[in-house]
Amino acid sequence: MQRRLTLLASLMFSHFAATAQTCPATGPLPDYPLSRTVSQQDNYHGTTVADPYRWLEDANSAETHDWVVAQNRLTQNYLAQIPGRAAIRERLTKLWNFERFSVPFKEGGRYFYSRNDGLQNQAVLYTMKTLADVPRLLLDPNTLAADGTVALAGTAVSPNGKYLAYSTAASGSDWNEIKVREIETGKDTGDHIKWVKFSQTAWLPDGSGFFYSRYDEPKEATKLADVNYFQKLYFHKLGTAQSADTLVYERPDHKDWGFSAEVSEDGRYLIINGSQGTENKNRVFYKDLSRKDAPVQALLEEFDAAYHFIGNDGPVFLFRTERNAPRGKVVAIDIRKPGVANWKQLVAESANTMVSASLVNNQLVLDYLSDAHSLVKVFDLKGKPLHDIALPGIGSAGGFGGKRNDTETFYSYTSFTTPTTIYRHDLKTNQSSVYRQPRVDFDPSAFEIRQEFYTSRDGTRVPMFIVAKKGIKHDGSNPTYLYGYGGFNISLTPAFSVANLAWLEMGGVYVVANLRGGGEYGEAWHAAGTKLQKQNVFDDFIGAAEWLIAHKITSPAKLAIGGGSNGGLLVGASMTQRPDLFAAAIPQVGVLDMLRFHKFTIGWAWTSDYGSSDNAEEFKALIKYSPLHNLKKGSCYPATMITTADHDDRVVPAHSFKFAAAAQASQAGAAPILIRIDSKSGHGAGKPTSKQIEEVADRWGFLSRALLMEGASAPVAGQQ
Repeated sequence: MQRRLTLLASLMFSHFAATAQTCPATGPLPDYPLSRTVSQQDNYHGTTVADPYRWLEDANSAETHDWVVAQNRLTQNYLAQIPGRAAIRERLTKLWNFERFSVPFKEGGRYFYSRNDGLQNQAVLYTMKTLADVPRLLLDPNTLAADGTVALAGTAVSPNGKYLAYSTAASGSDWNEIKVREIETGKDTGDHIKWVKFSQTAWLPDGSGFFYSRYDEPKEATKLADVNYFQKLYFHKLGTAQSADTLVYERPDHKDWGFSAEVSEDGRYLIINGSQGTENKNRVFYKDLSRKDAPVQALLEEFDAAYHFIGNDGPVFLFRTERNAPRGKVVAIDIRKPGVANWKQLVAESANTMVSASLVNNQLVLDYLSDAHSLVKVFDLKGKPLHDIALPGIGSAGGFGGKRNDTETFYSYTSFTTPTTIYRHDLKTNQSSVYRQPRVDFDPSAFEIRQEFYTSRDGTRVPMFIVAKKGIKHDGSNPTYLYGYGGFNISLTPAFSVANLAWLEMGGVYVVANLRGGGEYGEAWHAAGTKLQKQNVFDDFIGAAEWLIAHKITSPAKLAIGGGSNGGLLVGASMTQRPDLFAAAIPQVGVLDMLRFHKFTIGWAWTSDYGSSDNAEEFKALIKYSPLHNLKKGSCYPATMITTADHDDRVVPAHSFKFAAAAQASQAGAAPILIRIDSKSGHGAGKPTSKQIEEVADRWGFLSRALLMEGASAPVAGQQ
């Protein structure tokens, strides 16, 4: 019986499995570069699985390099022939040329914020002592690399206002370096920290040094692919070499634990968050900084829920947590008697999902999601509700930071047709005023936003947002881009994007589906799209597509799907499960090999959402939907443009390389299977504006051909 099951699985999941689908002969296939196959086979719990493109995992080999060059040449030649692509790029450039601001924060008697004047590759950091002052440039990342590929990855100002610790990332890598700048002089101190990843920077109150997290120094040749384990927490004393840094906390008995640190506002405690992969749970440790050589002590080590430190009243710590409250609550824990029986609930779980909490003006400012859009409420420190903060509409708000005694806070607000606007909120009067409002060359009244709810395969009610020009006909003729993510407790909420605006101006419909696996409805919603239940996410996405077709928003010939990272997995799984449903697919930096993702960089951390092929039961679930292993030779797949980047050390490009090679070999129809491989780029964070414009122009250009939009709907500069 076992031999029979092994044989069946091998036939079912091999790249060269027979297909039950016949494609119409509509034209010649592109002349794809040669992707040789090897006889690599792996045994998973008695099941043999072929991996014929294993050689593409070696990003440093000459053969892989030549393959990348050939694939990029094919893709760029194809894109160059698309009419309207230049007009799309021109319109995108004009739309992108508007001021963008971050939410200001205050530290050490100064305000700090970032601004991009429009087409700058990277936003610039400014400071000022009062809101009425002329801002002074503090750090311009555009000067760190001529092509804009060095980005500012994080900032932390010392509480005394003297120093800025800033992290930089080169070419989109997750590897960061930390340097320190004197705020008054604008000069760097010479402090230089390397091999930092997934870290916060937390200063001591007197500015004498800071805490940070790092990994051991990797091998130079394989630093973008090697697995990352054994993160450690260090303290760096200003003015000393990194080699002299003090190890604060490590767990050599748990290679998969990670650590991040923050210092309480009163400077008394170091709070250490202990994570384990991307699990929506954490452990909490603390260290009394007022006592010399005080040990690190465990406070919450059951790893039973998420705990987010809000602030403290001496030894009483406030946390936002999901323990016995999947949609979040606020509790007070006295570290002198930390037993659960002694916890005090301040704000109970509600019907809405609590996504952030801050302590400002001696009040709790709580940001909630209500059907995937923001709702902000203010409570006193005893948990009594005081009032809501009125928002301009149905959209997304974020920020609300500050010190305990501050009477002001700042926040951002955005929606699909509202560029991100920065507000100053007076907590004494509960009044908001616009602090920075960008101007974009478009007419928001020309578009309409709808939120619809549809039923997924198992009867679950799922929301989605539909954005389009007013007055579109419901006759199935609208080119539609369906976007989703569905994982890691991440919520998709309304947000403005000039990239999507260009698509809308082209006559396209933009749809966001709020799939299970995300955090829109709390931890239960997230858990329903993980591990053995991951198929729910794909069913939700396919259900959105079927609803759009049934209601004649679009049709299979006019429907494209897209998503990045975990969303790239979503696209890959959906196009292999239901290739008949879509005309085009764009999996971006996707997790596409579900049997080997955990063998590279930080991929092992995703097993909390995906499970692992090392586990027999989880392997059975993974092999059923892994995009790479469900391509069938002779199938008719939609027009596909896979995107990745050579410095992506989050989801290594081997995922996309192998999927592209296998999809090209499997495709029986005339729709192209292309791969776009960016250089000096990573997973997406910090990507220069110029590269973003080029990538989006290629995306919409590709879809304009795949969805037969050419010549009719390409945007024209100045179009409203």
